Amino acid sequence: MAPTGFNSLLERTQRLAGIVGQEQASCDRHGTYEAQVFRDERRSGCPVCAEEVREKREAEEWAAQRRQGAVAKLERRLGSAMIPPRFTGKTFESYRAETAEQKKALASCRRYAEQFTENAQGGRCMLLLGKTGTGKTHLAAAVAQHVIREHGATAIYTTVSRICQHIKGSFGSDAGYTEAQAIELFAQADLLVIDEVGASRDNDFERMSIFEVVNKRYEEMKPTVLVSNLSAAKFEASVGDRTADRLREGGGFVLLFEWESARRGAA
Repeated sequence: MAPTGFNSLLERTQRLAGIVGQEQASCDRHGTYEAQVFRDERRSGCPVCAEEVREKREAEEWAAQRRQGAVAKLERRLGSAMIPPRFTGKTFESYRAETAEQKKALASCRRYAEQFTENAQGGRCMLLLGKTGTGKTHLAAAVAQHVIREHGATAIYTTVSRICQHIKGSFGSDAGYTEAQAIELFAQADLLVIDEVGASRDNDFERMSIFEVVNKRYEEMKPTVLVSNLSAAKFEASVGDRTADRLREGGGFVLLFEWESARRGAA
């Protein structure tokens, strides 16, 4: 039996809450229960039902928090991808494919992105080569964003000039990082997109920098997508035999963009 003082305190608390009594009530799902009667003649509901509602609400709130966390994580990954603002909204759906060649390029890039798990296991690379204004960077950005969104992987978009600048930055005595660490930065992501390959002619430092990054990723079996306005023959001459060999390993392939520029349009 509860102490008299406790009962008095309970009664006072119930009166303050507007509870004037108790009576037996019935729940269709859980049977009889002790219902509290309020001054306005309302009866409290089934406590088991109330607990189920509370648990469901908490589960929904937890799921919402997890979704928000997942969205925030996705946004961080997309932000870390360093895709230029002009291309962050580029998708496979927004790519303008009218000719057979354009449709083939779109299908190949979409397939590469959708099969990224398999491509990543073998370190399979892809080269997008050809004329300016044909949508190469559009598709490369779409691949990177698909890989992040659908596969939960990490991706980085960069240019050859940025790679060279970052590596050169390690040469100073107060750089704060080594050349090896500079190269490692571009080797960490699950997918690396390198744009503007061959934009500088006969640049030995550029050629060596590309090789060091591609070779590091080759050793770690990580895929790389390279984008260039050069033809296949000129591309290989620009990057050198060693880099070209690394890119072909594991089933690496080339997509040629040889149609006329649509930059004035929507490609």
